[in-house]
Amino acid sequence: MPVAAAGTTGSGVLDVPADVDVAGWWRGGSRLGDPFGSIPVAAHVDSDAEGLGPFAELLTVRAGARLRLEADGLRQDFEVTSRRLVPQGSLVDDAWIYDAAGRLRLTLVTCAPPYEASRGGYQNLAVVTALPVGPPEAT
Repeated sequence: MPVAAAGTTGSGVLDVPADVDVAGWWRGGSRLGDPFGSIPVAAHVDSDAEGLGPFAELLTVRAGARLRLEADGLRQDFEVTSRRLVPQGSLVDDAWIYDAAGRLRLTLVTCAPPYEASRGGYQNLAVVTALPVGPPEAT
């Protein structure tokens, strides 16, 4: 799945690409090849027009699953260590999702059930954390 650089909206929310087939990497996070911090990548789980997107798989991914990230002439494999549900809203208390400090990790984020239209849509975020299996390699 392609990943495009993403900023934040005026209210501080990650400006995820509208296309469910494109993920957004937060420019403020760590990058592939960095020695530490979170590499935060987010995408929509679905859309009315496009149906389910690839990140829908995050709702059922299990620890041990392997992922590959490629960018800027590098690739690195990661292994899923956890999947957590975090309530939608401010992530101030969940800085581990996007913090550029700490152990290097890939952090994948998408919306998660329940979906309540009267309350603005999905009520949770699925946050999948994956750790590197080895060092980055040149592509």
